[in-house]
Amino acid sequence: MRIATYNVNGINARLPVLLKWLQESEPDVVCLQELKAPDEKIPKDEIKQAGYTALWHGQKRWNGVAILARKGLEIQETGRGLAGEPEDEQSRYLEAVVNNITIGCLYLPNGNPAPGPKLEYKMRWFGRLTQRAAELIKRDEPVILTGDYNVMPTEKDVYKPERWVDDALFRPEVRKVFHDLVAQGWTDAIRKLYPNETIYTFWDYFRNAYWRNAGLRIDHFLLSRHLSGKLKDAGVDKHVRGWEKTSDHAPVWVEISV
Repeated sequence: MRIATYNVNGINARLPVLLKWLQESEPDVVCLQELKAPDEKIPKDEIKQAGYTALWHGQKRWNGVAILARKGLEIQETGRGLAGEPEDEQSRYLEAVVNNITIGCLYLPNGNPAPGPKLEYKMRWFGRLTQRAAELIKRDEPVILTGDYNVMPTEKDVYKPERWVDDALFRPEVRKVFHDLVAQGWTDAIRKLYPNETIYTFWDYFRNAYWRNAGLRIDHFLLSRHLSGKLKDAGVDKHVRGWEKTSDHAPVWVEISV
């Protein structure tokens, strides 16, 4: 079973790219982030014609998450949003069960400029995610938490880390929360299979970053122990980042034996 995550950076602006990649890669499940579209503007007909059933939690600007499942796979929504901050209306978390696997699709706040209110919001949101992750890991069931974490966990995950010391994606307090989250019992799929390799999932639009491979690894798959042992392969469809009018992220995927 192939499960992918992709920060599409505007689902309507990047729809041709998304549909082309779906046809090429044929993932069974896809988690999308940064839809940048309210619920009524989600291209559900085009997604259906591509062979997928979709759940979505849209928002007009910057946010929005969705989970797509290939037709024939049962998908059931189990939650949207995170508990602990009732006034938070940002659409950053969607949870569903697909093929008996609980999948949390997330788009963690960027947090810049830091320090400041945006970093404080990021840390609160990250804390709420950590609480939800603790609840899920205690169930002792197959669970995946995936999406754009906006965190570079180690120096291996960033081109020229010295340039990112004060950035909210690389600040020590942010990386600590990520490491504490993983320590609950989650497996970072990419690092399990490729512990020492330089692997990126995002390249800025500026300064010819993609062609210089000046990237970041900020899109992650965390697997519960039930799935860690079933992890067959994982990777990044890096070439998609080189397509015309594409997202600044590339799709990331895992292959799970079921």
